[in-house]
Amino acid sequence: MRRDVALDHPDFGRAFPCRCVLDEREEARLGRLQRYSNLGPLTRLTFDNLMIRGRSTDPHNQERFEQAAAAAREFAREPGGWLVFGGPSGCGKTHLAAAIANGAIEMGHPTIFVGAPDLLDHLRAAYGPGSELPYDELFEQVRNAPLVVLDDLGAHSATPWAQEKLFQLINHRYNHRLPTVFTTSRPLDEMDERLRTRLADAGLSRVFQLECGPGARTGAFGGLALPIIREMTFESFELGGGIGVTPEAAQSLRNAFRAARNFAEHPEGWLVLLGRTGCGKTHLAAAIGHHLEAKGMVVEFCVVPDLLELLRSAFREDAGAGRFDQVFEAVRTASVLVLDDLGVHSATPWAQEKLFQILNHRYNAKLPMVVTVGCPLDDLPEAWVSRMYDTKVSMIFEIEAPDYRGRPRKQAPPAQAPRRGGRRRAP
Repeated sequence: MRRDVALDHPDFGRAFPCRCVLDEREEARLGRLQRYSNLGPLTRLTFDNLMIRGRSTDPHNQERFEQAAAAAREFAREPGGWLVFGGPSGCGKTHLAAAIANGAIEMGHPTIFVGAPDLLDHLRAAYGPGSELPYDELFEQVRNAPLVVLDDLGAHSATPWAQEKLFQLINHRYNHRLPTVFTTSRPLDEMDERLRTRLADAGLSRVFQLECGPGARTGAFGGLALPIIREMTFESFELGGGIGVTPEAAQSLRNAFRAARNFAEHPEGWLVLLGRTGCGKTHLAAAIGHHLEAKGMVVEFCVVPDLLELLRSAFREDAGAGRFDQVFEAVRTASVLVLDDLGVHSATPWAQEKLFQILNHRYNAKLPMVVTVGCPLDDLPEAWVSRMYDTKVSMIFEIEAPDYRGRPRKQAPPAQAPRRGGRRRAP
């Protein structure tokens, strides 16, 4: 396009990109940065929905969380130094870290987000001859990235090789003062002294120790006690679907609501809820859990990536004898289990094996379970999908509705499943 200016204006006759072209370029730029970041589904964890998760009835916990959130926002705008977020599962540290990564990307800062156990798995695989990215190239990419967010530090297996690789990475970024964010469930004073002294260096690093709010259950997970999950009941579910919902989408929500209510009244077998981010599947899964708890049943509500973080922490050699078995059995044999966001986890062999053991046990025992899936079922292992499609045990329901929160979406294809029997879709 050309601007309507006077003949003697310096812009006269010059071509300029129109607004639609500029928007397209911006979207493409963000898309490239997000692909580079490795955030994947964690793009949903932003500062906009952070404070809801952080609310606590304990003023000291809430004040500490708000201080950490303020530091995170400042860091995302101008990455510099190090931030370390420590605390137990469910305290919001991964949300803070992912929000920093998403915020930094929006500001144009190239960012890599990776879990420490996953990074080590990728580095081990990179040694193989068939690796797409050679080991040296992968290690160098992470070591010198403009901004790295290393999630779940301390949850990796404490082998000498793993310890040495992480030290090389952290020490390089320490010596060069490269912006880095860490999350860990492990106390710093229990870490290798070389790591601890660098993470706690007050001249470079700010450490925030977070706590879960009171009222959480002392069982294996206690996900239904999380503040935002507590609000997800059948009574608060928006049947109309929110902004810009078509009549067809609204009907899909009503059908899903009825399926969830029926399951809550008669919890038998599996209910699998498919749908894009924000369509209401987590709300319905949580509502089922609250309804069953009100009837006196014990329900474990587990967000799959957080569940794997808890299992990895319990698997460490120094976690205490029997700790992993205690956590794993509590989830595997729970009277009712809700697995939220299956498919969002890292696809490491260890993670896949543990999830299959949980699914297979509950399948063979016909234990009640609710599963939400935001990715195409084709992306899940065949052994999982075949059990979900067994109509003797499971009912699959696809919610064909947009994000009920009305947020704009850039890349959010609807969940799809292989064309087999046993899947229900709204008419």
